[in-house]
Amino acid sequence: MKQEQVRMAVLLMLNCFVKATPPLPPWPPSSTSFLDDLGDLGIAPLIRADEEAVVRASADFGNLSVLVGARPAAAVLYPSRSADIAALLRASCARPAPFAVSARGCGHSVRGQASAPDGVVVDMASLGRLHGAGGGGARRLSVSVEGRFIDAGGEQLWVDVLRASMAHGLTPVSWTDYLHLTVGGTLSNAGISGQAFRHGPQISNVLELDVITGAGEMVTCSKEKAPDLFDAVLGGLGQFGVITRARIPLAPAPATARWVRFVYTTAAAMTADQERLIDVDRAGAGAVGGLMDYVEGSVHLNQQGLVETWRTQPQPPSPSPSSSPSSFFSDADEARVAALAKEAGGVLYFLEGAIYYGGAAGPSAADVDKRMDVLRRELHHERGFVFVQDVSYAGFLDRVHDGELKLRAAGLWDVPHPWLNLFLPRSDVLAFVVGVFHGILRRTATMGPVLIYPMNRNKWDSNMSAVITDDEEEVFYTVGILRSAAAAGDVGRLEEQNKEILGFCEVAGIGYKQYLPYYSSQAEWQKRHFGAKHWPKFVQRKSKYDPKAILSRGQRIFTSPLA
Repeated sequence: MKQEQVRMAVLLMLNCFVKATPPLPPWPPSSTSFLDDLGDLGIAPLIRADEEAVVRASADFGNLSVLVGARPAAAVLYPSRSADIAALLRASCARPAPFAVSARGCGHSVRGQASAPDGVVVDMASLGRLHGAGGGGARRLSVSVEGRFIDAGGEQLWVDVLRASMAHGLTPVSWTDYLHLTVGGTLSNAGISGQAFRHGPQISNVLELDVITGAGEMVTCSKEKAPDLFDAVLGGLGQFGVITRARIPLAPAPATARWVRFVYTTAAAMTADQERLIDVDRAGAGAVGGLMDYVEGSVHLNQQGLVETWRTQPQPPSPSPSSSPSSFFSDADEARVAALAKEAGGVLYFLEGAIYYGGAAGPSAADVDKRMDVLRRELHHERGFVFVQDVSYAGFLDRVHDGELKLRAAGLWDVPHPWLNLFLPRSDVLAFVVGVFHGILRRTATMGPVLIYPMNRNKWDSNMSAVITDDEEEVFYTVGILRSAAAAGDVGRLEEQNKEILGFCEVAGIGYKQYLPYYSSQAEWQKRHFGAKHWPKFVQRKSKYDPKAILSRGQRIFTSPLA
């Protein structure tokens, strides 16, 4: 029975995958002869090349993967220890024609970035499942209370990092909005959310890494030891090494989050207030600078179905702080917000924030009440449109998971996700708002949340590989257009709309950079993403740590060995 359930799950995954992609090349692929050479390495029993394993490793959250003339993987490695991954990489390096290797955590990429074309995908979760006698995955999470840090395996989920650290009254300070992602996965990109304005992205909050380079070398690195590799790997899109352990600093954990939502009828008013709120190091914020611990924002485009609101789902209200967030809006509030949206021409803006308190850290509830009085008075929101709820700190951080469960129950999770995430210069954000939110996106239903919020440049480390906007303005913006293609024909239409948005930015001279970027060729990566400012260093690091371009070929930055 269990085998049949697994078989049906795999067939369902394959069905979702095939719906959004051209037919896969015939099985088995013709380029698997390298697998015969791995038998002498001692890792052969850990490698599977059957179709079930390969299909599972080839699917991702985006369901948009397209590889012409190649399969997303020829085989899958299920490592029990880091040395197994190192052995695989050394075996690839030793071949005249190295095969691709890619680390896969939760498969949350959207365009096959974690694929290994005709190569081997490393199932990182196996490190947690198979590590030590009896599958002691818990050993891959270790909290040092005295040192105020947690050592987490690269395969560990951030939600488990949260639970392990909070068991000791501690917490990391920088997060992503979705915690069911791996440590190595988010650190290979940047890891951003509404805390980044104060603490920087997750890559700015790492003390030490264990990394396996493309040459199969196992290295412990930090800002003091092998700092160039440390900086290369953080935000490096998997191009320089596989993260097998990260040491994350911890701080005293609060108990509760005062979660607030202010409603605005103009982007100009909301973004001005957001910038005042994140002004923690400068002098332009007035009374509100630094009053919030979390600052984000969203765009309400007058379509409020389940897909549009999955990040904040209604639940029964609770008289005390709940472990999971409830809805901000009663039925009467929904009607008032809808009427306000109609008056505003169909577009509203929500400034979303949180103040952490209680526990061993943060202010008291009375102090939070005083902060709220200041915010209500000083911010330029629509009067009478402030919505507040208290939830547990852990419930706030993991709130998106509740929306995921509801989408899964409705059959709306495993659909294609043509997401578009951008960094925008501060000086261009209102032009983007007019052209995109009030123009391109207003012409059709959005089918997913749209986020907009600012960050401080000085919280990012320019030596790391992550690329943000090229301008010199201190504040820049994140925009996330997080659509779901739930109906036939949606994928093509939304993909064309994404192209239209990028085309608008090009014509308007908006100096955007993609976050979680995707380009189809090295030339595009060089011109559109890295540019003359970042490309030379990126290539230099690639030639040093992965000269045969074995790692992360699914990103399409390097697909053949460097000269």
